[in-house]
Order: sequence, then C-alpha cells, then structure tokens
Amino acid sequence: MIRRSTVLKGALALAATAAMSSAHADLLDDIKAAKKIRVAIDLGVPPYGMTDGQMKPTGSDVETARLLAKDLGVELEIVQTTGANRIPFLQTGKADIVISSLSVTVEREKVIDFSVPYAHILSVIAGPKSVALKGFDDLAGKRVASTRGTTNDKLATEGAKGAQIVRFDDDATLITAISSGQVDIAATAPALVKVIRDSAPQRDIEVKFVMKGFPLGIGLRKGEAKLQKWINDWIQANTANGQLPEIHKRFHG
Repeated sequence: MIRRSTVLKGALALAATAAMSSAHADLLDDIKAAKKIRVAIDLGVPPYGMTDGQMKPTGSDVETARLLAKDLGVELEIVQTTGANRIPFLQTGKADIVISSLSVTVEREKVIDFSVPYAHILSVIAGPKSVALKGFDDLAGKRVASTRGTTNDKLATEGAKGAQIVRFDDDATLITAISSGQVDIAATAPALVKVIRDSAPQRDIEVKFVMKGFPLGIGLRKGEAKLQKWINDWIQANTANGQLPEIHKRFHG
C-alpha cells in the first residue's frame, strides 16, 4: 500500500518540476514553435494604426509589425487594442508584444520592458488657429480633450491644473469630437492633428505647443531577455538598412 506521504512527496516533486519548466519557458522559443506572433496594435490611431479603404489594417505600427513577423519567419496576428488596454493585454498574455505608439516612460518601465526606440513621438496641445495657447497656464478654465490612459492624458492632467480634461476611450472618438466642434482643444500627437486637419479643414486646428517628446518602444513582458535582445538587434539592423525609417516616412512624411 502506498503511503500518503509518498504520494504527497511525488505530487510536490511534479509541481516543482512543472514550476521550474514554466520558469524557464522562453517566449521567443514559444513564438517560433507556434509560428505566430501576437502583436497588440490600436487601429484607431492613424497613421500609426488604422484600416484602409478595404478595411485592412495599415499604418506605420502595422507595417513595423509585419516586417518584424516576416524577419522572424512567423505569421502576424494583430490583437486589436486601445490606448488604455495596451499594457494590460501584454501583462495578461493576450498579446506577445505591443507595437502601438507606446512611448517609453519611467512609470511604464516599472511594469513592462521596452525595446530600444524604433521611432519617436511628440505629445502636443492643439487647438484652433484663432485661440492663443502658448503654455499650460493658457489652458486654465478650458476644456481639453485627451485619450484615456495615454501619455498625452497624463501630461495634460499634470500640467494643465486649471483645465477640465475631457477623456475619450480611443483616439478615433477624440478625433471625431475635435472635428465636430464638441471640444476645441486636444492633448494629442502631431500625427492626429494632421488627421483632424485633413478631415475637418474648417476647424483650422494646429499644434500650439509641445508638452514633451518621447521615444517609441516595443513593449514586452518583464523577464523576456532573449526576445528583447532579438527585437533590439532587429531594430538596430532595420534602422541601419533604412527599412524602419522608410516606413515612418511613408506614413508620417
């Protein structure tokens, strides 16, 4: 008859082995084995992520993800996300990496890892040409639109103490709000200002001042050193050969 203690010891040993195996699992190897990489991208942030006339994903982040998957030799699966869900999707395993206009900040580096920068982005305040805005003090008493969970939202909230921050769940809704005149001023990125100008030229929206500039990085879960090194090497190689700059120029001018 097998003693309970023997069974318990065996179960504990199996659990320890499974835990060690899990601890040593490597995401890069898993991606190669699955022959697919899941990339979280917000398709409501043109020209970083959007859909074309045939409703197919496109944009600078989409093309960056396609190039990465191609060079890795795997299929690309786009996991559609929003600005607020980019990091949660990564942390909960819904996506392997994030390529979605994700600026590198000290706060984010506490919870996820980043690649070396593959591009850069500015956080700006935009408004009608007729409205004089030279700094945060000029926003006192005004309504300022931002996209929830973004760096733009954080900077506007911290800098424009006397403003009323009107938060939207995604950039597409923010663009609609500014274009329709629901809100006049926005904390956003220059690329979205261009989209607003193109879609609603009568609004005469322009960049008023720069809140801050940030490098854009590819987001990874903590502890994936092997995948991080592969991505860093890939970014450096494709920056040197001109492919990443060409993607950025094609969509951002």
